[in-house]
Amino acid sequence: MSTWLAVFAIFAGFVVLAKSADAFVDGAAACAGNFGMSPAMVGLTVVSIGTSAPEILVSIMATLDGAPELAVGNALGSNIANTGMVLGITALIAPIPVRDWVVRRELPILFMITVGAGLTLADLILDPIDGALLLLGLAAVIYILVSEQGKEKAFLEEVLEEETKENVIDLPQISTTHGVRLLVIGLVLLLISSKILVWGATSIAVTLGISEAVIGLTIVAIGTSLPELAATISCALKGHHDIALGNIIGSNIFNMVAVLPIPALLGPMALDSAFLFRDFGFMLLLTVLLMAFAFGYPMKMSGGVISRQKGVVLLLAYVAFNAILYITEV
Repeated sequence: MSTWLAVFAIFAGFVVLAKSADAFVDGAAACAGNFGMSPAMVGLTVVSIGTSAPEILVSIMATLDGAPELAVGNALGSNIANTGMVLGITALIAPIPVRDWVVRRELPILFMITVGAGLTLADLILDPIDGALLLLGLAAVIYILVSEQGKEKAFLEEVLEEETKENVIDLPQISTTHGVRLLVIGLVLLLISSKILVWGATSIAVTLGISEAVIGLTIVAIGTSLPELAATISCALKGHHDIALGNIIGSNIFNMVAVLPIPALLGPMALDSAFLFRDFGFMLLLTVLLMAFAFGYPMKMSGGVISRQKGVVLLLAYVAFNAILYITEV
């Protein structure tokens, strides 16, 4: 009976997730226009923070329940899932153009934050000092994004002179009040549906005898990345490419500087070497791969666009990680 309930929870969670993602994206896109924010900025802040909320909640609960390894695995696993699974699937559905400021600013920030997080893991101990350093990184990222907002809007105005508005961005004409309502309702439903999905998937995993480490890095990471998947696909299908890519980059940044500090701040913890050499190493590899694709390498794979070809490569890399995880853990 419990297995069937878990299966139903997964199915119901997917249905609610898809519907709530539409409402969430419409609200975020409307707020972008009404408050004078660029779509990329909304993707990097409002959408990415909102869709990273499941990771934050899971990390808090896991740490308080005495399972900090699950919290760390969730942060690293979510970034791997975001880049490999979410971005890979989204690119297969709708290729994503890469704007100039993403190459010059967002991706370098993500790379530096990723390397910085790796340095805090290098001694295989996470303590409050590491947590404080990561939170300083969060403050620095927010400052940079806010200070660069004006330059990004000026660049968009130049692009709009050469391209139609439909090709660059198509914000829904929704009032601020209704946009905020959609944003809040969509976010709440995203959190609830993702929680239901995680519960259902975890219950089935436990029934099948899968280890906690694998659950944290795969089932829970995938579950908490589902809001990113739903929101990113919805953004891409609606033509909000800047929000879609900004959501992935922003979520990965916030996972490192807002989710990873949680177990560190609540007390020092020793880490298994696999977290550094296998999990963080693969996360760094995917980040470098994403940067290479955005810069147009290899040359035959349509630079300036996360194409379907690149989406296939990202998905295959994600499958390879799970295969490695299965071989080393099972």
